Amino acid sequence: MTDGATIRVQVPGMLRAGCAGASELLLPASSVRGALEQIEREHPALYRSICDEPGRVRRHVNLFVNTDHIRDLAGVDTALRPGDILAIMPSVSGG
Repeated sequence: MTDGATIRVQVPGMLRAGCAGASELLLPASSVRGALEQIEREHPALYRSICDEPGRVRRHVNLFVNTDHIRDLAGVDTALRPGDILAIMPSVSGG
């Protein structure tokens, strides 16, 4: 189990089938990497929508800690504090 305080993970509608329809997950995690590891263990279908085979965040998926994109922070090594929100936001295209 990942050490850390409880954080909230916001799951967009298009990915909710991977976590039994939940719009939000509560997970113990001290980093984004730890949260992804928890998601991989508890919701493998959701994890596969977020990360590729080698475990990298997919190019079309954006992860935000509160209002900051993880690429502007420390990537998957971004530290999480109690009550932080990790938002999963897949890119949307079309026209």
